[in-house]
Amino acid sequence: MYELIQKILLNCEPEKSHDFSIKWLHRTQRTPLSALYSEKTPDKPVTVAGVTFRNPVGLAAGLDKNGECIDAFAAMGFGFIEVGTVTPRPQPGNPKPRLFRLPEKNAIINRMGFNNKGVDYLVEQVKASRYDGALGINIGKNKDTEEANALDDYLKCLNKVYEHASYVTINISSPNTPGLRNLQYGAALEALLSGLKEAQATLAQVHGKYVPLFIKIAPDLTPEEVNGIAESLIKCEMDGVIATNTTLDRAAVEGLPHAGEAGGLSGEVLVNQSQLITEQLYAALGDKLPIIGVGGIHDVASAKARMNAGAQLIQVYSSFIYQGPALVKRLVEGL
Repeated sequence: MYELIQKILLNCEPEKSHDFSIKWLHRTQRTPLSALYSEKTPDKPVTVAGVTFRNPVGLAAGLDKNGECIDAFAAMGFGFIEVGTVTPRPQPGNPKPRLFRLPEKNAIINRMGFNNKGVDYLVEQVKASRYDGALGINIGKNKDTEEANALDDYLKCLNKVYEHASYVTINISSPNTPGLRNLQYGAALEALLSGLKEAQATLAQVHGKYVPLFIKIAPDLTPEEVNGIAESLIKCEMDGVIATNTTLDRAAVEGLPHAGEAGGLSGEVLVNQSQLITEQLYAALGDKLPIIGVGGIHDVASAKARMNAGAQLIQVYSSFIYQGPALVKRLVEGL
């Protein structure tokens, strides 16, 4: 039944399919209908940055932007779930159409632009969830917030999500918010990280628990840029790094329908690029900071390769869209 539903959805307009799926999962989670997408996966616990993950396969941010389907995704067997990206204020995102499938390559292009209902709404959804596993909350800045004031937005979100998260991801690598990727470099990066670390220390005292901060980076980086980011992460004592976000590179899909659309490209075509960044990161970081690998992972071989490159956890998104919950079970059992 799930495979039939999935086949129908993959033949509909992408964003309408996405919106329908989120609404359906939201309504069916915690009901007998969740049996349609539930998968039983074995426990393979991994402890990273002081957080215990039920298994090393997680859902990447971007699919459940508002935290509305946490229990549904938990039923699919994920070892951890990351929701968001969420911003301080609700925002509609970029004009439609803004989501495109490239089925010939099992790829997706999106220029959603952090469309979400705001951090307060997400927190209410998290509080309503029954999920007791590892939950990541991915935070960003509003589009109309000046780059120089970005820290203010991240702090507003961090203060509101801290007590409800197992870890918090700082998204500075989406290609769909103007100027956001500039925060990945040099003085701008270190100013952002230092401000977040200071807030983390205060929040840890207030709430009596330490919530790790992970930074999500882009795949479109030179080796020198990767090394520079690694140095800043170590210097600012960050807790981990997620590699990678979507790419602006179109070489792998050149000539295909929609390949010229603006936005970030994800899917199997990203596997080599994200693998390379992971390898470069691990060479620069060693075991000083854990790496969460995401980007192009679509089968057991690519999952193993990412972990052999230095990732302690992995996440999926586009391959999950194309393959469904059965992918989660295959990956967990295969690792």
